[in-house]
Amino acid sequence: MARVAHDLTDGQWSALTAAWSGCAYCRAADRPLQRDCVLPISHGGRYTLENVVPACGSCNASKSNDEVTSWMRRKKLDERAFLLRHREIALALSAGFADPDPVTP
Repeated sequence: MARVAHDLTDGQWSALTAAWSGCAYCRAADRPLQRDCVLPISHGGRYTLENVVPACGSCNASKSNDEVTSWMRRKKLDERAFLLRHREIALALSAGFADPDPVTP
């Protein structure tokens, strides 16, 4: 993990957990949430706003290093709903956390 840049801030994590209102995979809202990389670190993923979702401990442990859509199919979870919601939230939060005054060369 030290060889890869991770840039998820505490503010972004708070925004993600608020936007999802529970586990991104099973929707459970009654348990603690953990940061889960949609594209696992072992497959080139990073802890970034676009790649992290809140997951309950059960889903996070079960998914492990699996590719998200094949894992969701095996678990009989709604992968289409997840992917649409993931994209919607990522776009909304990326716009909200965009640098308001980018430095141009």
